Amino acid sequence: MPNYLFHGTYVGDGLKGLLKDGGTGRVKAAREVVESMGGTLETMYFSFGKDDYFIIASLPDNVSAAAVALTVAASGRVSIDTTVLLTPEEVDSATQRHPDYRAPGA
Repeated sequence: MPNYLFHGTYVGDGLKGLLKDGGTGRVKAAREVVESMGGTLETMYFSFGKDDYFIIASLPDNVSAAAVALTVAASGRVSIDTTVLLTPEEVDSATQRHPDYRAPGA
Protein backbone atom coordinates (compact mmCIF):
# COMPACT_ATOMS: atom_id res chain seq x y z
CA MET A 1 0.00 0.00 0.00
CA PRO A 2 1.25 3.51 -0.72
CA ASN A 3 2.36 5.65 2.21
CA TYR A 4 1.30 9.22 2.86
CA LEU A 5 2.46 12.03 5.12
CA PHE A 6 -0.36 14.18 6.44
CA HIS A 7 0.61 17.30 8.36
CA GLY A 8 -1.02 20.54 9.39
CA THR A 9 -2.45 22.61 12.19
CA TYR A 10 -5.43 22.68 14.50
CA VAL A 11 -7.66 25.69 13.84
CA GLY A 12 -10.12 27.46 16.17
CA ASP A 13 -12.42 24.86 17.71
CA GLY A 14 -9.92 22.20 16.63
CA LEU A 15 -7.52 23.55 19.25
CA LYS A 16 -10.27 23.35 21.84
CA GLY A 17 -10.90 19.76 20.78
CA LEU A 18 -7.21 18.92 21.15
CA LEU A 19 -7.24 20.36 24.68
CA LYS A 20 -10.35 18.31 25.47
CA ASP A 21 -9.32 15.01 23.79
CA GLY A 22 -5.59 15.17 24.46
CA GLY A 23 -2.98 13.68 22.18
CA THR A 24 -4.10 10.08 22.58
CA GLY A 25 -7.66 11.03 21.73
CA ARG A 26 -6.55 12.66 18.49
CA VAL A 27 -4.40 9.63 17.60
CA LYS A 28 -7.47 7.44 18.11
CA ALA A 29 -9.52 9.69 15.80
CA ALA A 30 -6.76 9.68 13.17
CA ARG A 31 -6.52 5.89 13.32
CA GLU A 32 -10.29 5.56 12.91
CA VAL A 33 -10.48 7.78 9.81
CA VAL A 34 -7.52 6.02 8.16
CA GLU A 35 -8.87 2.54 8.97
CA SER A 36 -12.32 3.52 7.67
CA MET A 37 -10.68 3.83 4.23
CA GLY A 38 -8.91 0.46 4.49
CA GLY A 39 -5.60 1.91 5.64
CA THR A 40 -3.23 1.68 8.58
CA LEU A 41 -1.96 4.49 10.78
CA GLU A 42 1.79 3.94 11.06
CA THR A 43 2.57 6.81 13.46
CA MET A 44 1.41 10.23 14.62
CA TYR A 45 3.55 12.89 16.22
CA PHE A 46 2.73 16.33 17.60
CA SER A 47 5.16 19.19 17.17
CA PHE A 48 6.03 22.80 17.89
CA GLY A 49 6.34 25.27 15.03
CA LYS A 50 4.51 25.66 11.75
CA ASP A 51 2.75 22.28 11.97
CA ASP A 52 0.97 20.82 14.99
CA TYR A 53 0.90 17.20 13.84
CA PHE A 54 2.56 14.72 11.49
CA ILE A 55 0.90 11.45 10.48
CA ILE A 56 2.33 8.65 8.38
CA ALA A 57 -0.34 6.29 7.08
CA SER A 58 -0.67 3.52 4.52
CA LEU A 59 -3.77 3.73 2.34
CA PRO A 60 -4.96 1.66 -0.61
CA ASP A 61 -4.57 4.46 -3.18
CA ASN A 62 -4.50 8.20 -3.87
CA VAL A 63 -8.30 8.39 -3.97
CA SER A 64 -8.51 7.00 -0.43
CA ALA A 65 -5.85 9.46 0.76
CA ALA A 66 -7.71 12.33 -0.91
CA ALA A 67 -10.97 11.25 0.75
CA VAL A 68 -9.29 11.33 4.17
CA ALA A 69 -7.72 14.75 3.52
CA LEU A 70 -10.95 16.24 2.14
CA THR A 71 -13.03 14.94 5.02
CA VAL A 72 -10.60 16.24 7.64
CA ALA A 73 -10.23 19.64 5.95
CA ALA A 74 -14.01 20.00 5.51
CA SER A 75 -14.40 19.96 9.29
CA GLY A 76 -12.91 23.46 9.33
CA ARG A 77 -11.06 22.54 12.52
CA VAL A 78 -7.86 21.22 10.97
CA SER A 79 -5.67 22.32 8.10
CA ILE A 80 -4.02 19.44 6.28
CA ASP A 81 -1.32 18.96 3.67
CA THR A 82 -0.74 15.58 2.04
CA THR A 83 2.50 14.23 0.60
CA VAL A 84 2.80 10.93 -1.26
CA LEU A 85 5.84 9.08 0.12
CA LEU A 86 8.03 6.96 -2.15
CA THR A 87 10.08 3.97 -1.07
CA PRO A 88 13.78 3.82 -2.04
CA GLU A 89 12.87 1.06 -4.50
CA GLU A 90 10.27 3.28 -6.18
CA VAL A 91 12.88 6.01 -6.56
CA ASP A 92 15.28 3.43 -8.05
CA SER A 93 12.58 2.49 -10.56
CA ALA A 94 11.93 6.15 -11.41
CA THR A 95 15.64 6.77 -12.08
CA GLN A 96 15.57 3.99 -14.69
CA ARG A 97 12.91 5.76 -16.75
CA HIS A 98 13.95 8.41 -19.22
CA PRO A 99 11.04 10.55 -20.40
CA ASP A 100 11.40 12.94 -23.33
CA TYR A 101 11.62 16.49 -22.02
CA ARG A 102 12.53 19.92 -23.34
CA ALA A 103 13.34 22.52 -20.66
CA PRO A 104 11.68 25.94 -20.92
CA GLY A 105 13.58 28.14 -23.35
CA ALA A 106 15.73 25.26 -24.63
